[in-house]
Amino acid sequence: MTQVLPQTTQVVIRPIQYRDLEIVERLCAADSEQDTSRETIAETSSAFLFRPWRGLKKALGLVWSPAQQTFGAYLTDQDNQLRGMIRISPFNRTRSTWRVDRVAVVHTVEPSTDPSTAPTDTSTDVPSDQPKLSAKLSLATVGSQLLRHCFEKIWEARTWLLEVDVNDTALLALYRQNGFQPLAQMTYWLLAADQLQEIAEREPDLPNLLPISNADAQLLYQLDTAAMPPLVRQVFDRHMLDFKTSLFGSLMSGVKHWLSHTEMVSGYVFEPQRKAAIGYFQIRLCRDGSQPHQAQLTVHPAYTWLYPELMSQMARITQEVPAQTLELASSDYQPEREEYLERIGATRVAHTLMMSRSVWHKLRESKLPMALDSLQLSEVLQGFKPARKPVPGRISLLRLWNQSTTDPKAGNAAPDTDSAQSEVTRGNQSLLNLPTPTDFSDPPQEGPCC
Repeated sequence: MTQVLPQTTQVVIRPIQYRDLEIVERLCAADSEQDTSRETIAETSSAFLFRPWRGLKKALGLVWSPAQQTFGAYLTDQDNQLRGMIRISPFNRTRSTWRVDRVAVVHTVEPSTDPSTAPTDTSTDVPSDQPKLSAKLSLATVGSQLLRHCFEKIWEARTWLLEVDVNDTALLALYRQNGFQPLAQMTYWLLAADQLQEIAEREPDLPNLLPISNADAQLLYQLDTAAMPPLVRQVFDRHMLDFKTSLFGSLMSGVKHWLSHTEMVSGYVFEPQRKAAIGYFQIRLCRDGSQPHQAQLTVHPAYTWLYPELMSQMARITQEVPAQTLELASSDYQPEREEYLERIGATRVAHTLMMSRSVWHKLRESKLPMALDSLQLSEVLQGFKPARKPVPGRISLLRLWNQSTTDPKAGNAAPDTDSAQSEVTRGNQSLLNLPTPTDFSDPPQEGPCC
């Protein structure tokens, strides 16, 4: 059951502003030091960490991801200090699935009057003069309130998605407490630079390797649909628009790669007989050697022989930049990929659990005085009763006439059910009581004529 703060404590949840970025960066950096396995995750680390941008670089960081939203929880009775933050972003182009990128909670509070400079040290070694909240209470309470706020704020989201380290029991308990269920298990692998050089010596056999453009969105969508189980496909809810890039998006991506000294290379393998894409890769190269290369790989389940070919192609691409390690991920529904990565000597660096939660928003209905939910069953059935007495038809008149002819006592019996039927019965009896002779003996025979 979700814990709640005392009634004397008021929590205000509002979007993170520009003056709060420094606090959020220190909060995320301190939280990442406690869990070093996240630093090697390919896609998760870039989504989880706030990098310390400066000047124009920091301002552009707010423009690169305009769809991402970050909310913070503030306690008004403690000088409006930051107590926790949550970062969310849309997962697909239709915005039907949203992703929880990070949830972090401050465990200690230093007395300060300026909310923009409030320290947020989350380490365990804290001086005794600083007020400290229980880790269980702060995470279970503040984290749950931040999640519930996002569920109510983002009305367009039908499904929520997140990844959490399997060793982080506190976050696992928080997400399970708020309705998240396991969807898939993710494993992140690391290939050393010498291993990439050894793989690059093999010539890849990819005669139909083509570059990617917006015209290939339909092929990539079909490949992505075939490469995952139905439950994961339903949660991701990707469409053809998710594999297209707009002009503005490509320009902003180019500026981002230029500032971060990275380059994106991608391609797909085309099957001419079936007119379908059977393999896809995308690799993010670091040109200054400051961070590992990151790769995404999608292979059709019927063409698993493409794993060594595509891996050899990516290894050849990495030889054009300074030597660095390569990071890529695999899921539990891709056993062939995990078997191949183990065979070539890749190292497991992180193991995460992908969790999802569906949200059904209740429609806001106006309470009318004669609403259907306020009516009782007897009042509902009252409307089905006849408003007037039924008028007898020809069938009922014929039935009454048959009764009067077959049963002589039927005319003497006084009906007590309906006055209208009694009048009709008496009318029928008056019509049927015609003058008839009462003497049924043979008439006297006439004698012979004299």
